[in-house]
Amino acid sequence: MTDHSQRKAEHLDLAATDRVAFRAKTTLLEEVHLVHTALPELAVEEVDLTVEVVGRRLRAPVVIAAMTGGVERAERVNRDLAAVAQEHGIGFGFGSMRPLLEGGPPLGYRVRDVAPDILLLGNIGIVQARDTGTRQLDEVLGETGCDALCVHLNPAMEVIQTGGDDDFRGGLDTLSRLVEELSVPLIVKETGCGLSRRVGRKLVERGVRWVDTSGAGGTSWVGVETLRAGACTRALGEAFWDWGIPTAASVAQLSGLGLGIIATGGVATGVDIARAIALGATAGGTARPFLQAWTNGGKRAASLRVKQVVDEIRLACLLTGARTPKALQRADLVIGPSLARWIPADSPIRARLPAG
Repeated sequence: MTDHSQRKAEHLDLAATDRVAFRAKTTLLEEVHLVHTALPELAVEEVDLTVEVVGRRLRAPVVIAAMTGGVERAERVNRDLAAVAQEHGIGFGFGSMRPLLEGGPPLGYRVRDVAPDILLLGNIGIVQARDTGTRQLDEVLGETGCDALCVHLNPAMEVIQTGGDDDFRGGLDTLSRLVEELSVPLIVKETGCGLSRRVGRKLVERGVRWVDTSGAGGTSWVGVETLRAGACTRALGEAFWDWGIPTAASVAQLSGLGLGIIATGGVATGVDIARAIALGATAGGTARPFLQAWTNGGKRAASLRVKQVVDEIRLACLLTGARTPKALQRADLVIGPSLARWIPADSPIRARLPAG
């Protein structure tokens, strides 16, 4: 097994446990309170959860977020979870596709035969994207049938990782190139540390239209690499285990910039996704809970977990009088004090909060 394959296998093992959760920091989604509507004037069957993400229609605003690829175990995980995504009409994201760029076997990256209609998201790190020609990236995306490419930003994780990258220059120019040249839409995502308003503005200036928060509060990828790290970086990883912008805060920071937002990072339930949508996200992504369900009970258990998430979003819409997720973005909110500090003064969220 190559070093990269070994790392991916260890990531999969660790991500299926609770050992790599943030220790003190939460997503702050618990501070988003949706105001109950006792007279919704809706039937459950009238709630339409359909949304559009990067030009593709989803039956519900849910993505099985990026986890793995490039190792033997990823083959079964990804094919089963992609099939679940097909069953429910939701999106699915690959883990890093770096192994394909390095000539590795396509383990876990061939799922179109079991999921022909889903929104399928590719994934590559910003450093690898910087150092790879657009044509080669397009070839990998074409071979795997991806509808969009997520470029992940993960400086905190990489610096802690043994042998990880430590030069992140040229990222903005790389994103500009991909916006102009790539044959599919681009999504810029973090990896457990969230995206700020300042970064969001820079992305908009470069033509980016979609982002994935991957905020703090769920899996700490700094924590993952800390558990794998040698003595030289383990102490540094311990110090930065809880680093990052909470997921709800990242959604709030990005609100009003004209970006389509996928909220990931500790998003564990349909209620969490509903809260994120109410803050301005288009959809929510979940990884570890679906992986844990699959680990404990296979494809059927993962499918039941997805159904539970979708049912929770539907009920949250009904109980706020929102016929659609877009209507949920206009629902009345009460925000807790920790999250309120993250909401920019010019955010449209502020106009929806109670006076005083």
